[in-house]
Amino acid sequence: MRFPVTRAAIVAALFGFGLSACDSGTGPEADGMLRLWIASGQGSVGGGADRGIALQGSSDIVLQDDTHTLEITSVQLVLREIELERLSDDDCDDVPGASDDCEEFEIGPILLTLPLDGSIVQIVEAQIPADTYDELEFEIHKPEDDTPDDLAFLAANPTFKGVSIRVEGTFDGEEFVFEQDMDAEQEIDLSPPLTVTEASGPIELTLSLDVTGWFVTANGSLIDPRTANKGGPNEDLVEDNIERSFDVFEDDDLDGERDD
Repeated sequence: MRFPVTRAAIVAALFGFGLSACDSGTGPEADGMLRLWIASGQGSVGGGADRGIALQGSSDIVLQDDTHTLEITSVQLVLREIELERLSDDDCDDVPGASDDCEEFEIGPILLTLPLDGSIVQIVEAQIPADTYDELEFEIHKPEDDTPDDLAFLAANPTFKGVSIRVEGTFDGEEFVFEQDMDAEQEIDLSPPLTVTEASGPIELTLSLDVTGWFVTANGSLIDPRTANKGGPNEDLVEDNIERSFDVFEDDDLDGERDD
């Protein structure tokens, strides 16, 4: 089962996602198809003691330590501007005025609902130039009412004004809402680098988020997500955990997991 992203998000991704300079006819020809997916990984961001992880029903993540139980029922985040960095940007140097814009894809902002049941969700499908890419960049975005794109997004998602990440669930049986106003660019190495050739079939690339490590201390103890809201004592801890929770990799079998 795959959890759908909202239809508006899919449309924004498919039709708003484009090569800003290289697709202009003056740069290299678009030779490969890229499909970008998002998945909830279950790694070990927090470190320390092992965390008990269980899937409850079809969509919730339940974590336990010796004292507490954390159930995560919903994770939503706002992303914009995805960029694949070339291992060599010589082709882009030949495009007047292209600079780094030759690798930039505009797709947002879009609101993504993270699947928590081990499935994956497609974010983007687009043609990309044949080349080798060694880094994925994107922005976790806090929408404000100061740009046309943000205004259009907020008209459809008014509760996300000033909010880039929202998590809902229960902590020791009590409901919580965690909101984060991160506005941060993420740069993730592609290891091994992604090679696109004229003969390449569709390239399946998965962006994975280990949400199981977001509300965890360095020794593996669970924390109440409400203590990580704005001004809370664990705000910085959770923000650091979130920033370290991303991974990206080729995912030919579309199982949402990095092959060893």
